[in-house]
Amino acid sequence: MSTDFRRKEQLPELTDRILATYEEFDTINHLGHCPLPSSESIVAIAEDIKEVIFPGYRRRQNLHRGNVAYHIGDLVDALHDQMTQQICRSLRHNADVSGNVECSDDVDYEAQGQLLAIQFLETIPRLRKLLANDVQAAFDGDPAAKNLDEIIFCYPGLEAITIHRIAHELYRLDVPLIPRVLSEWAHCNTGIDIHPGATIGPRFFIDHGTGVVIGETCEIEEDVKLYQGVTLGALSFPKDENGDLIRDEKRHPTIRRGVVIYANATILGGDTEIGENSIIGASVSLNKSVPPNTVVTIEKPSLRFREAS
Repeated sequence: MSTDFRRKEQLPELTDRILATYEEFDTINHLGHCPLPSSESIVAIAEDIKEVIFPGYRRRQNLHRGNVAYHIGDLVDALHDQMTQQICRSLRHNADVSGNVECSDDVDYEAQGQLLAIQFLETIPRLRKLLANDVQAAFDGDPAAKNLDEIIFCYPGLEAITIHRIAHELYRLDVPLIPRVLSEWAHCNTGIDIHPGATIGPRFFIDHGTGVVIGETCEIEEDVKLYQGVTLGALSFPKDENGDLIRDEKRHPTIRRGVVIYANATILGGDTEIGENSIIGASVSLNKSVPPNTVVTIEKPSLRFREAS
């Protein structure tokens, strides 16, 4: 008997041992009859929404005034159905987690999902206006940009803020799970980590972008510019009398209008506020507020030059 055959005979026993862990560690199984939202479907929905927001840049080219209405109408109709299904699943799952109800039919989750899908789709005209201003802010803020098309095609900061603005609208509608799936997908693709709960005003620009972190309760006003490696995070995680994390407090800073934050700066704390038109220099670490029209920098260390041996 060959060694390979003997090894294959072990697979049923191995399968039994794997299945035993499904009982032992059942917090990382989902084995009920109530389907979860599909990550693949959520990503496909996001791609369709981007196609609606930026028509002609991605999958369907040769669009013109004569055929764009049919194309967008077809997408919006499909989005309604796809979003209804995924939101319905997320609502049902949330009820299951919160109330330990196994796929209850007592609530019409499909009707709720349809309503929320329509409410989201109603935001698309406003999202297009916001993102048009974000594209212009990127062009105005980056001398390397040759035109607006380059920004839409190439800039990871725009990709991240596009997905964030989509996710944030779903977050505001109290859609469970889906906003976080979207934000982590964008994080994987761009290196920019924006929690869907963060509130970000118009004309927002992230230059370069890799390593930027923006926390859930962060508030950013209009005309703010961030560079790579910036962290807008929490100073600490308060706990209640039982030692459990308190989850509904403001933990992240407020950034007022016109602020520029340079590379690798770290700003922490829910009480920290950066006043309007201030500049935070590279690698600065702050956990206290800064008045308006202030420049904060690290005093330059002296450099030592010596002859190489």
